[in-house]
Amino acid sequence: MNDMTPTREQREAKLEGMGCKRKRVEDARFTQGKGNYVDDLKLPGMLHGDFVRSPHAHARVKSINSEEALKVPGVLAVITAETLKTVNLAWMPTLAGDVQMVLADGKVLFQNQEVAFVVATDRYAADDGINKVVVEYEPLPPLIDPFKAMDADAPVLREDLAGKMTGAHGPRKHHNHIFEWTVGDKDLTDAAFRKAEVTIKEMISYHRTHPSPLETCQCVCSFDKIKGELTIWGTFQAPHVIRTVVALIAKIPEHKIHVIAPDIGGGFGNKVGAYPGYICAAVASIVTGKPVKWVEDRIENLTATSFARDYHMTTEIAATREGKVTGLRVHVLADHGAFDACADPSKWPAGFFNIVTGSYDFPTAHLSVDGIYTNKAPGGVAYRCSFRVTEAAYCIERGMDILAQKLGMDPAELRLKNFIKAEQFPYHSALGWEYDSGDYHTAMRKMMESVDYAGLRKEQAEKRAAFKRGETREIMGLGVSFFTEIVGAGPSKNCDILGIAMFDSCEIRMHPTGAGIARVGSKSTGQGHETTWAQIIATEIGIPSDDIMIEEGNTDTAPYGLGTYGSRSTPVAGAAIAMAARKIKAKAQMIAAYKLEVHEGDLEWDIDGFRVKGLPERSMSMKDICWAAYNSVPPGMEPGLEAVSYYDPPNMTYPFGAYICVMNIDVDTGVYTVRRFYALDDCGTRINPMIIEGQVHGGLTEAFAIAMGQEIRYDDDGNVVTGSFMDFFIPTAVETPHWETDFTVTPSPHHPIGAKGVGESPNVGGVPAFSNAVNDAFSFLGSTHIQMPHDFWRNWRAAKSLGLFAA
Repeated sequence: MNDMTPTREQREAKLEGMGCKRKRVEDARFTQGKGNYVDDLKLPGMLHGDFVRSPHAHARVKSINSEEALKVPGVLAVITAETLKTVNLAWMPTLAGDVQMVLADGKVLFQNQEVAFVVATDRYAADDGINKVVVEYEPLPPLIDPFKAMDADAPVLREDLAGKMTGAHGPRKHHNHIFEWTVGDKDLTDAAFRKAEVTIKEMISYHRTHPSPLETCQCVCSFDKIKGELTIWGTFQAPHVIRTVVALIAKIPEHKIHVIAPDIGGGFGNKVGAYPGYICAAVASIVTGKPVKWVEDRIENLTATSFARDYHMTTEIAATREGKVTGLRVHVLADHGAFDACADPSKWPAGFFNIVTGSYDFPTAHLSVDGIYTNKAPGGVAYRCSFRVTEAAYCIERGMDILAQKLGMDPAELRLKNFIKAEQFPYHSALGWEYDSGDYHTAMRKMMESVDYAGLRKEQAEKRAAFKRGETREIMGLGVSFFTEIVGAGPSKNCDILGIAMFDSCEIRMHPTGAGIARVGSKSTGQGHETTWAQIIATEIGIPSDDIMIEEGNTDTAPYGLGTYGSRSTPVAGAAIAMAARKIKAKAQMIAAYKLEVHEGDLEWDIDGFRVKGLPERSMSMKDICWAAYNSVPPGMEPGLEAVSYYDPPNMTYPFGAYICVMNIDVDTGVYTVRRFYALDDCGTRINPMIIEGQVHGGLTEAFAIAMGQEIRYDDDGNVVTGSFMDFFIPTAVETPHWETDFTVTPSPHHPIGAKGVGESPNVGGVPAFSNAVNDAFSFLGSTHIQMPHDFWRNWRAAKSLGLFAA
C-alpha cells in the first residue's frame, strides 16, 4: 500500500461526522461579536415603535387621548384598537384556538398589557410619546388566584366570550373556564384506588416562571407599497408558521410575505408564538410606508410575553404495601392567564402532560385538566421542555418520592421496582403513548454506582443522627429523579399547528467541486445546528462537515418547516436531513455504477465513496461523483445532485435520564449548598458529544434557577413583583453548581439515525432532582411536601413550620 494513502480512521476523522466532538462553527462569529441579530438591523428611514402599557391587571379603558403625544418631536402616529379595527386586526388568533387582543379593546386583562403603539423616528421619541398618551381607566376587581377562578362570584374576565359555553376544546363550565381535557380509564383507575393497600394524595404546584432568553422579542417590518410585499425580520423559532399566521391575519398573499429569522439569542419557547409587537410593527409599516422596528425591554419581556408552567396538580398514587404501583390519578388546574395562548399542538390543550405516568409501569391511570382564565399575562409555552412534559415529570417524580416516604422505602429502590422493563418496549402507556425504546434499570444502576448511592445514604443517616443530638444545624438531602421525556412533535396523525402537520424538511444541493449547502426548516436559537446538521450529512454521504453550509430561518429559501422547540430539531429535522442525504447517496450510487461500469448492486459504501465489492481498488469518491453529476450522468438521468425530504415521523421519541442532587441546607438561615449534581442522559445516537454536554449544562442551569428561586409572582392586585432581574433569579457563574454528566445509548428504533433529542431533557429531569433533594432533606423531620421554589427564605420558613427554632 502507498504510505500516502489515508487509513480508514484518517478518512473518518476527516469527515468530522456523527460522534465527533466537532467545535461549534457558529462560535467563530459569536465570540468575536459578529453575530447578526434583529436589533443590529438598520434600514434607511427606519422608524421605531413602543407600547403604552396598562398599570392595572383588570380595568375598563374609558378613553385614550393621544393629542399631547402627537406633539412630541419625532412622534408620527399613535395606533389604538380603534385604529386596528379599521383593518380588522384588533384581535388575533392564538395557537391554542382562542383569540387575543392586539391592543386593549374596551378593557385590560393583565398588568403591562399593550394599550397603544407609538411610532416615532427613534426609540427615544417613541418613549417620550408613550409618556404623553393619556389613558383613563376604571379599575375592576382582579382575579389572581386560580383556585378562585371558577367561584360563583368570580369576576367575568373575557366579556368577548359572553354566552359562549363551547370553546376550541369542548364545553366550558364557567365564564372563566377554557376547557376540560381527560385521558385514561376513569372507572378502572377508581377501582384500583378502592382496592389499593396504600395511597398518597398531594397538591403539587409548579409555579409560574418565564423563559427569559438573553435577547428579548423583537422585529423589523418593512412593507413595499409598490410590490405589495411585507418583509419581517424577527426573533422567530418557527419562521414559516409566523409567515402563515401573518397571511391569515393580514390577508396578504403568503408568497408576498418574507420572514427572516437571523441569529437568535435564546428562545426556550418564548419566541414560538405571535405577539402584538409583530402585528403593530407590520401595520405601522403598511401605514407609513417605512420600516418599523419594535424591541421590547426586559421588564416587558418578563411581564407581558409568554410565561411557562403555573400548573397545580392534585396527584394520587395507589400501590401495594410492597411498593408496586397499581394506579395513578391526577387533576390539574391550569392557569392560562388572560388568553389561551399556549403554544401546544392543536389537539393537545394540555400539551403532552399525559406522559405523567413517567418511566413507570402503571397498569391504569386517569388524568383530567381544567384550563382557566386569570388576570395574568397569557402564554403557557414549553420553556425548555416538550409541551408540559416538565410539569408532568415534576408531578410524578415528587409523587414517587412521597409514596416512598409513606412506605418507608428508599426512593431509588421504589423506582427500580416499578420501571418499565427493557423487554416491554415498545411500551404502551396507560395514558396512550407508545414509548419507542428504553433501558431504565441499567441507567439507574449506573447512576447509583457512579455516585456511591449507598455511601451517600449512610452519610445522610449519620448526619441526621448528629442533627437530632444537637451537634449540627445542617441537614442533607438526596434528590433522585428519573424521567422519560416525549419529544419530536410530531406525527401528522396527532400533531398539527393551525392545521399544518408538524413535519420538518431539508433540501441538500451538492456543487460540482464536492461542497454543498443544506437548507433546513428548523431554526437554531443556540443549539449549534450549523455544526451538527453538517455532521449528519458528513456521515451519510461522505463529504467533510467543513464542506457543508447550513442555512435556516429564511422562508424564501428554506423548505417549509415547523421550527425549533420541544426538542423536535433532531428527532424531526435531523431525520429529514438524513433522509435527504440518503436520496443524494442513492443517486450518487447510480452515477458511480455508471462510471465504474458495474451494476449498482455490485457497489458497497466505504466511508466517503463507493467501491466494487471484492475489488476495493476500483472505487469512486463522493467528491468525484459530485463532479460527474454535472458532466457525465447515465443516459436518461437528470444532471445535478440535490434532494428534498419532508419527514413526517411515525412516532415521537422518548429520551430518558437518571439524575441525583446532593444538597446540604442550614436550617437556621435556609441557605443551601449543592454539593454534587450527577446527570445521566440517554438521547439515543449521539451526534456531537461536546454539544450534548453543553446542552445538558445549560438545561441544568435553568432547572436550578426554576427550582431554587425563579418565579413570576403577583400580589393580590395583580402587580408583578418579580418583573426584573433584580427580583427574578438568573444564576450567574457564582451560584451555578458544578455539573457531572454521563450517558447510556439506547437508539430509537424508528428514527433514521436512532437519535432522540436532548436539549430539554436536563430541565425536565433537573427540576424534580433539586426539589426532591430539598424535600428529602426535611423528610425525617416530619415534612411530606414543600412547594417550589426553594429559595433561602422558603427553606427557612419550612424549618420554622417544623418547629426547628423559636419564632
